Amino acid sequence: MLYSDILYGSHEITGVFETLIQSSLFQRLQFIHQGGAIFLVNPQIRHTRFEHSVGVMLLIRQLGGSEKEQVAGLLHDLSHTAFSHVIDYVLSHQEEDFHEKWFAYFLRQPEISSILEAYGYTADEILTGSFPILEQPLPHLCADRLDYTLRDLYWAGLLTFKEIHTFLENVMVYKNRMVVTSLAAARWIKEKYTVLNQEYFQKKEHLYANQKLAELLRELLEHNFLLEDDFFQNDTHVINLIEFSLHARMKLDKIRSMSDFNPIVPSNIILKKREIDPEILEHGRVYRLSERQG
Repeated sequence: MLYSDILYGSHEITGVFETLIQSSLFQRLQFIHQGGAIFLVNPQIRHTRFEHSVGVMLLIRQLGGSEKEQVAGLLHDLSHTAFSHVIDYVLSHQEEDFHEKWFAYFLRQPEISSILEAYGYTADEILTGSFPILEQPLPHLCADRLDYTLRDLYWAGLLTFKEIHTFLENVMVYKNRMVVTSLAAARWIKEKYTVLNQEYFQKKEHLYANQKLAELLRELLEHNFLLEDDFFQNDTHVINLIEFSLHARMKLDKIRSMSDFNPIVPSNIILKKREIDPEILEHGRVYRLSERQG
C-alpha cells in the first residue's frame, strides 16, 4: 500500500507493516487524538496516534533502523486509550504511563501476536528487545521523541515543512544513537523542544481542555456512566457515550466554547519536566550540546 505522511512523504508499505496497520487494533488509533482533548478547543490540531505511530516507523526506516525496530516503532503506542494522556489525568498517573502498563496486554492479543508470528517475530521480542533508535531516556533524542516534537509543532502552526526537512537533513544514527551533525541543528531542536513544552503542552487553552475533559470523564466514571473499558475503544466511542447524557453533553459543549476559561487560574495538571540535550557528531566524536555550550 502507498502511504503518504505529512512529514516524511509517500512510502510503499508492505509485509508485516501493512498487515499490522490493517489490523483492527491498530486502525483504532486513527480515532485517538495525539493531543488528548486539545482538538476540542483547537479543531485544527487533529493529528492522531495512528499518524504518529506510522511516522515513528518511517523515521526509523529513514535512519536505517532494522525491520524489527521499525515494527517496534509502529507498535509502540498501540495501547493508548481514548484521548491519549487524558486518562492519566483522570486516574492521577503523574508519570503519564497508563498506556505503558497495558502495552504487553495489547501486544499479546491474538490479532497482533499472530501477525508478528506469521512474519517471524514474537510479542516477547518486541516487549523485551533493545531499540535504541526508537526510545531513549531524556535528555536524549530518539525517533519517538523527535516525531512527536516535529508533528505536534507542525500541526500547531509553530513549524514549517521546510524547517522540518532542513533539520532532518542533519540527523543520523551513530553507534545506535540518534545524533545531529551540526551545532546549529542541535541548538535548533533544543529550542523547538522548549517551544513544544511552553507553547503546546503548557499552553493555557490546551491545559484547560485536558483538565476539564478529565474532570468530566472522572465524574462519569464515578457514576458508572462510563466504564474504564470504554477508554480502550477510542475518542469517538467515548464522545458518543457522552452525547447520550444531556448533562454531560452540556459540559462537553462548555469545554468546546471555553465559556468558563480563565487564563489567570492555574491548571491542576502537573506535566513531567522535559528537556533535551542533543548529541552532536563532529569529526568522529560525539558531544552533548551542553558540553559545547559549557
